[in-house]
Amino acid sequence: MAAGAPPAAKHYLDDPTDAVLSGLRGVTLINPSLVFDKTNKIIYRHPSSIASPQNVSVVCGGGSGHEPGFSAFVGQGALTACVAGTVFASPSAQQVRACLSHRLPAETQGIVVVVTNYTGDVLNFGMGIEKARAMGKKVEMVVVADDVGVGRAKGGKVGRRGLSGTALVVKICGALAEAGAPVEDCAKVGRLVVDNLVSVGASLSRVHVPGRSLQEAKEEEERLGPGLVEIGMGIHNEPGCEKVKTDLPGLVKIMLAQLLDQTDKDRAYVKIERGDDTVLLVNNFGGTSNLELSAVVTEIVDQLKHSYGLKPRRVISGTFFGSLNGPGFIISVLKLAETGLGSGKSILELLDAPAEATGWSASIKSETWETEYGEVEVVVEKDGGDTRATNLQGKRRTYDMVLEIMDEADDREVDPNLLRSALRLGLETLIASEAEVTRYDTIVGDGDCGVGLKRGAEGILKTLESDRITQDPLTSLSKIASAVEATMDGTSGALYAIFLNSLAANVRRLDSNTPTELTPKMWAQALDGSLKALGKYTPAQPGDRTLMDALIPFVDTLGSTGNTRKAAEAAKIGAEATKGMKASLGRSVYVGGEGHTEVPDPGAYGLSQFLSGLAEAL
Repeated sequence: MAAGAPPAAKHYLDDPTDAVLSGLRGVTLINPSLVFDKTNKIIYRHPSSIASPQNVSVVCGGGSGHEPGFSAFVGQGALTACVAGTVFASPSAQQVRACLSHRLPAETQGIVVVVTNYTGDVLNFGMGIEKARAMGKKVEMVVVADDVGVGRAKGGKVGRRGLSGTALVVKICGALAEAGAPVEDCAKVGRLVVDNLVSVGASLSRVHVPGRSLQEAKEEEERLGPGLVEIGMGIHNEPGCEKVKTDLPGLVKIMLAQLLDQTDKDRAYVKIERGDDTVLLVNNFGGTSNLELSAVVTEIVDQLKHSYGLKPRRVISGTFFGSLNGPGFIISVLKLAETGLGSGKSILELLDAPAEATGWSASIKSETWETEYGEVEVVVEKDGGDTRATNLQGKRRTYDMVLEIMDEADDREVDPNLLRSALRLGLETLIASEAEVTRYDTIVGDGDCGVGLKRGAEGILKTLESDRITQDPLTSLSKIASAVEATMDGTSGALYAIFLNSLAANVRRLDSNTPTELTPKMWAQALDGSLKALGKYTPAQPGDRTLMDALIPFVDTLGSTGNTRKAAEAAKIGAEATKGMKASLGRSVYVGGEGHTEVPDPGAYGLSQFLSGLAEAL
């Protein structure tokens, strides 16, 4: 692994030859029915795994770096064999000839070779095919050209490039061959798919090929610039048709226009109209996270529906035809056309047909797609659930009682909005500390603590501003707990939700049939019970470097003194004491280094900030 390289240039294997050979061998370890011809870089089905060797053989191939395309598409119901070149380079004609002559069943009635429309691939596979024909083999060639990023004017005689639509062609031809169709039909349907297929890609950066210079990697890193995305980028680092600065909806809008706008005569390769039956394939270049790719799918499907009147019959998403670790994706839209081959051999049925190939990750059955699923009535729980009001108000209103415990139980008259104001200041103080909490958590954790606390604080603020906090303590606590549950995730969110829900439950237990004064002693009892409830779910105690280092001192001091300022100061001291403390629990346990000596526990610090703001207001 190269030291000091840009992220895109860091590889586990810097030798591209070793990467290709090891990667191809790995395909056979994942699928034991496959064989690896190392000399010719061919992956092919083991003869004993082929139940009907007389069936048409389907072959594909091209440069490496496009995994899982297409070595991982070898398997029952897909490819019979795949020929691989070096990274982004076509295999030689000799490799192709070896595959067609010696790596397919001798009984096969014919061969369909699927090739992407790149000059090297077409020429080398073409030479291999001609040699095979000279030996008396029946071979058909299907050239996939589905890219619209290169328009008619620029494409000239070369035509469109081959992109991820190739995966659809391979799957459909493979399923048809598995069904026993003759070679002519397999080739005809493959070409039918190509004629109704459009694709376009976009990427945030070009990729770095293992073994190339770091200077080249740095140049690639800087080529686009911050905030820009390249539309129409090819799968071998070829430049796209334009660079834009836009958000995801804007990007998808441009890409779909290139695919579907019939007024763009340079790119309107396929006439796709409102209501047409289509298949959508969203292909990962290799470096886009699954989270983002799923969001991309959502945006595409929504825009297809609202802007083009299209509801795809199938939506397929994943990495099918990659470009190493490229941070991009390709949209492919296939217009469904009649194959004319009868039942069981429509485009959809062939796509849905089972395949024992690890590269084909679409696993949803035809029956699932064709079932009409009605709308599900979603029952939304009201904030605070079905919490009923209590009689815990007594001589003073609830806010007065809370303030009583927070200010040494004096008897002064209190504005009932004071607690609301105090909570607001505490929450705003916490929100203002988000950057600092995040910095601490980046050093000793995964960096999400500050954002999580901020989300929870904003959720409670929203509850306060909507006037859903009442004079009744149980109702108010339940609504605050609901706000935390809805907005805070992660460990901190769970701990706070458990604590607040337990506090609400403890307050409920204090209720009686007659108006009852909620005294400082009763609040202390409820808070102490909440700590005990929290102890059922976490063994954390002061000294473990968690938020409990601030929470427990606060509750203990509040119970013993009835003074919120003293309690908040105890929480602050507890949080500061975590600096230098080694973590016994939480994600910090797994983080190495000496970061714990530099900063306090992020969760404890964040809680102490809230409590300090609360105390300041009171």
